Amino acid sequence: MMMNFQRSSLFRKRMVTGLALVSLIALAACSPSQNPTPNASSGTASTAPSLPAKDAKTLTISAIPDQDPEKLNRLYSKVAAYFSKELKVPVKYVPVTDYTAAVTAFKVGDLDLVWFGGLTGVQARLQVPGAEAIAQRDVDNKFRSVFIANQASGLQPVTDVQGLAELKGHTFTFGSESSTSGRLMPQYFLSQAGVKSQDFKGGQAGFSKNHDATIELVTAGTYEAGVLNKQVWDKNLKDNKIDTSKVSVIFETPPYFDYHWVINPSVKERFGADFPEKLKQSLFKLNPAVPEQKEILDLFTAEKFIPTQNDNYKQIEQVGREIGKIK
Repeated sequence: MMMNFQRSSLFRKRMVTGLALVSLIALAACSPSQNPTPNASSGTASTAPSLPAKDAKTLTISAIPDQDPEKLNRLYSKVAAYFSKELKVPVKYVPVTDYTAAVTAFKVGDLDLVWFGGLTGVQARLQVPGAEAIAQRDVDNKFRSVFIANQASGLQPVTDVQGLAELKGHTFTFGSESSTSGRLMPQYFLSQAGVKSQDFKGGQAGFSKNHDATIELVTAGTYEAGVLNKQVWDKNLKDNKIDTSKVSVIFETPPYFDYHWVINPSVKERFGADFPEKLKQSLFKLNPAVPEQKEILDLFTAEKFIPTQNDNYKQIEQVGREIGKIK
């Protein structure tokens, strides 16, 4: 009797052990691999986050991350819904991590339509034959940047580009390294005043990564001065988000072309040869008299969208080549 009990007990233990082993094998088979997934384009291990798999029937849109991500998600989710309704195709907004990621994703075809700044738009189009600048806001053919300063810096407003020489010896931040209004054109105007990066305190300028961050850093005194998109400054000022007792504008630049929508030529194969024209018309018909469309225009700080073309950004390309951002 005792022998039968011992044999039964031993049998149960072996059964439990066997089941546990089977479970462990199953879990291992279902678990994600710890090895990096090879990059399809290079054949090497990739550690960078990738965009979601693209559906050929869905129009994918994106934008350079020039402002707070929450603001961008709110705006482009509404834009995607509007395009989907107007164009009768599924539209998806895909956020990107930085300016370079937007250009790269457009280049490899992961993005169909992107709201680029002047520089990134040129960079993207040069890498995708047939890509077109199709629309801009009414303010983008005469865009401006503003140089701002912390009140404690002692910097005073200047009346012309040459006055920017006063920034020498102060700490200073641009926005993103690839921003047209937060770096490219401001650096061009600084060079006209004889100011180089090594002239700033510490021997170099900083990079805040976006326009909202530039305001925050200069307001806090982390940097004595900085430069950003005038539209972002004006919008924050209107919304009472700027403490003007701590930070103010010291110079507004001359105008230049900047932001615009760029479309990937691959959409013609997937949605028809007339699709770019349909997309343009959906942008041009945005009407401030229609509440949901007015909200989109307000978030873009625009009255309307107007036509544009690749040739409008030749100055941007020239300056980009001069400072080494386009080769």
